[in-house]
Parts: sequence; C-alpha cells; structure tokens
Amino acid sequence: MSDHHTYKKVELVGSSTTSIEEAINNALAEAGKSLDNMEWFEVTETRGHIQDNQVAHFQVTLKVGFRIANS
Repeated sequence: MSDHHTYKKVELVGSSTTSIEEAINNALAEAGKSLDNMEWFEVTETRGHIQDNQVAHFQVTLKVGFRIANS
C-alpha cells in the first residue's frame, strides 16, 4: 500500500427534469459505470433549459475526482 494518493479529475454534465440533486446523482451514476474509485465532486456550474416559461431540465456541471488505482 502506498503512503500517498494520486487523483485524476474529469468533468461531467448531468441533467434531470426533476431537480439539481437528481442531475448530480444521474451524472455520478453514469460515471460510476466506467470509473472506479470516485471519491469527491464539486459543482462548477448550474443552469437549466426553459420551455413554455418553466424549467424543462436542470443541468449541472461537475468535476469528479477519482483515485488512481494502487496509489
């Protein structure tokens, strides 16, 4: 076992018709299908799509940190 950790960050955009929280969870769930060792995220942008004067989609940009294997 190493005495340090090394991380990589990727940027994701999640969306939801329901909420910002669900947009975050959707992005993390999809990323988790191909990324191992995800450990943290930060929200960098929040925006939405408007249709008929109402929110149609919430969109959230995330930076997700995952630990490099064996580090």
